[in-house]
Amino acid sequence: MTRLRLVPAWAVIVLAASACGGAIPNGSPQLSPPPDRNLITPEELSQRRFSTVYAAIETLRPNWLTLRGPDGEVQVYLDEQHLGNVRTLLTIPVPSVQSIRHLDGIAASARYGRDHEQGAILVFTHH
Repeated sequence: MTRLRLVPAWAVIVLAASACGGAIPNGSPQLSPPPDRNLITPEELSQRRFSTVYAAIETLRPNWLTLRGPDGEVQVYLDEQHLGNVRTLLTIPVPSVQSIRHLDGIAASARYGRDHEQGAILVFTHH
């Protein structure tokens, strides 16, 4: 008999809790997903005046330029063509850039092979 009284009370509590959770009132802004920390978008590039891609990365994602071990260098690709190390970023003007993506050492090595243990920076331009 006691068990029958607890079941309806428990069911009411569960239904009430589920009805309250997750509802977004009208007019409330929806939360956007967190930004991709491995991507610099055109919107971010347009927020400030950067003369080179190096300056943009140095300001927006300085950790991309940090070496994570004693050997190797971060490799740079422009439209999927290997350019060299991070110093080549000084030669790429920002107005021509569509987006910039960072690959960590594991992803860069898997994609491009040896000598990418420090990661890679991929620069994509407008075509």
